[in-house]
Amino acid sequence: MKKISIAAVICAGLFFSCSSIKQPEHVYSHPDYTEEDVRREEIKRIEKLRESDTVQALWRAKLLDDSKTIEECTREVVKEYNDFIKKENWFEALHLYESLEKAGYAELSSLPKNKEELRSLSDANVPGLKNKLIPAEKRATYISGTVTVWIDRGLKVERGMGFADRVIGSGFFISKNGYLITNHHVIEDLVNPKYEGYARLYIKMAGDTETRIPAKVVGWDPIVDLALLKAEVDAPYVFALGSSEDLNVGDRIFAIGSPIGLESTLTSGIVSSMDRKLFTVGSVIQIDAAINSGNSGGPCIDENGAVQAIAFAGMLQYEGLNFAIPVEYLKAELPALYHGGKFEHPWMGGFGHTKKDLGKEQGLEVQYVMPGGSLSRAGIVESDVITALNGQPVRTIEDMQRILFYCSAKTMAVISAKTASGEDKSALVYLATRPKNPGYRIYNSDVLANSFTPIFGMKLVHVSTMSSHKYSVQSIIKGSVADESGFSENDPVDVLGVEFNEDKSAVYLMAYVKNSKKGYLDRSLGMGAPLDSPYYF
Repeated sequence: MKKISIAAVICAGLFFSCSSIKQPEHVYSHPDYTEEDVRREEIKRIEKLRESDTVQALWRAKLLDDSKTIEECTREVVKEYNDFIKKENWFEALHLYESLEKAGYAELSSLPKNKEELRSLSDANVPGLKNKLIPAEKRATYISGTVTVWIDRGLKVERGMGFADRVIGSGFFISKNGYLITNHHVIEDLVNPKYEGYARLYIKMAGDTETRIPAKVVGWDPIVDLALLKAEVDAPYVFALGSSEDLNVGDRIFAIGSPIGLESTLTSGIVSSMDRKLFTVGSVIQIDAAINSGNSGGPCIDENGAVQAIAFAGMLQYEGLNFAIPVEYLKAELPALYHGGKFEHPWMGGFGHTKKDLGKEQGLEVQYVMPGGSLSRAGIVESDVITALNGQPVRTIEDMQRILFYCSAKTMAVISAKTASGEDKSALVYLATRPKNPGYRIYNSDVLANSFTPIFGMKLVHVSTMSSHKYSVQSIIKGSVADESGFSENDPVDVLGVEFNEDKSAVYLMAYVKNSKKGYLDRSLGMGAPLDSPYYF
């Protein structure tokens, strides 16, 4: 079970390094394509990009609006599409088809296979998607569909003595021929390129605590903490995937797993909350069913035996605060996990919150756009309000994250938005691969005064030509780290240093400030913030 502490969330007690106030050497500014030299240089960049990413090259050609370049890039995407069709790689072919569709390709009907056929073929053999619910007469029967996931890491030496080093988690079958689900953090050492130690993956079937069966990792997602495994076994029971949308606070739920290595343990409880933002791309379910170390990856089932969530974490030092991943996330990712490898989430280089007017949700207000990112190049600006993505309504940031869950990185999408003056606008965007820590990418892509908007929730402006460290607060995002730290508009800020922790997941600001809320008293301030959150998209 992954442990979570409040202190870790707000970055307290972390060790930081790399103290500096760094400004990027170059900040992207939108090119003037009416200048011939600028157009020629962009065409050269597109030709180079075409060698590695045909979809992004086509998108850039569409932004340039050069008919010859668009034709050449389209031809490359169609060629790649046909290659995937010949290989019967329906999963990748579907993504290229959808990008051609978004780009307005006029000859879609001439392509072998339409979108519906491709989607059907892509999902045909994916385990778990079409399982029928067969309730068992006794709940104990469900235990037979679970396993203990065992990672053997050899020996570790402490104080001159060797000890068995192992990681224990849980999993559950989603197919008769041995496909099963667990958490990414259980099998992380097997797929982490930086891990250099010994690691072997096994499973133990329920009821057989002695036999270790070799297994392999098929696909994994570090952000949503899911992994698909395969073992050469005949599963005694196969779970059906339910729908967390059927759950309500107070509903009864059961968790099955191997807490502290005690195989075949079933606990029960209720759903405590449906909307805890512990993930950076969505919400998780809070439950009070007992979950301990070793439960990670086990199923959380309803009264009928349908999997509604996957256990993954507990709050450090607090009893009864446990969390599970909604099964919708698993169902959305299963085709990609089955396709194999690391699941990459899409992003557009934006940051924002739900816009409300008299309590009514109006859409996703764009509060920051990263220079050079997809939104920036496509012409989406701060204060625009996104109302739809690929034709699906976006009323909240949660809507955006939900829709993006079903999109793939390295494809195209269409955004509908309203400007600050109320005019409608549409933009073709490229869905890039979400970086591990978007805030760190932004810090290195933009000037400090602007990058603090998504990172801390305050936009700064320079107030001195003599010092590059003196700023004034131009605006504050409600509920942000800066807002909760007492900052207000027009407060003077002298930035003394910016530090990052080792894995660049958190940042620490050292500043000298005069807060109006504190009577303009001079004071030194240290303020930490995570470099990823559900508000990056």
